[in-house]
Amino acid sequence: MSRTLHSRPSPQFKTLRSIIALVLREMATTYGRSPGGYLWAVLEPVAGTALLTFVFSLAFRSPPIGDSFPLFYATGLLPFMLYMEISGKVSQSVQFSRPLLLYPSVTYFDAIAARFILNFITQVLVFVLVISGILLFFDVRAIINFQAVIISLLMAGMLGLGVGSINCFLNSMFPIWIRVWAIFNRPMFIISCIFFIFEAIPEPYSSILWYNPMVHIVGEMRRAFYSTYDATYVSGLFVVSVSGTLFILAFIFLNRYHRDILNN
Repeated sequence: MSRTLHSRPSPQFKTLRSIIALVLREMATTYGRSPGGYLWAVLEPVAGTALLTFVFSLAFRSPPIGDSFPLFYATGLLPFMLYMEISGKVSQSVQFSRPLLLYPSVTYFDAIAARFILNFITQVLVFVLVISGILLFFDVRAIINFQAVIISLLMAGMLGLGVGSINCFLNSMFPIWIRVWAIFNRPMFIISCIFFIFEAIPEPYSSILWYNPMVHIVGEMRRAFYSTYDATYVSGLFVVSVSGTLFILAFIFLNRYHRDILNN
């Protein structure tokens, strides 16, 4: 009897094994079958940064901070893309892994965790490659606050996980929510301080804009690369509170309704 008990893998091991298997599946289906694979994950932010640099360098002599257009827009665009990529992928976790979720050993938590882990690591690597390329190619001299960089990336990942998790539930229960969220989320690219700095927005609009978590994430990233930029408005506690609340709500609802979702 004791041998039988000891031979059974622990629940933690089962979860870890399921997550690893889902990560490998995600790598094969998302990047392994697409032309260029991981190359497109790097080319997209590079192309976006290049386009912003070209357009705004024609209209302005210098960016709002510093003297490098590529660095200024990359420090805004890359955290935003990390958030968007994670939230989008996590929101599709249940639908993407639906056939596997019918097995008792695979849970909705495994599906969400696998998509989050793979895409967070991917986007962090993309961030390192793009920023390193800008610093080397354009010979930009920057005193980097690596602690602020890590905090910004973690906040972007947490926000993507929270938003993606609650959307995973809403998308599964109410398919129309996919279209509603697409409309609601569209202005985020404009109001996330990618093109400008928060201090340039007058009251009362700046007080309203403060409640956009991405403003804090981008501000923290800009503070990491510009030593003279204080970004006193940044509140990591606010971002963590929003992200954590959405994540907890998502798992409460998924735990309650996951069988209904799989049976529909």
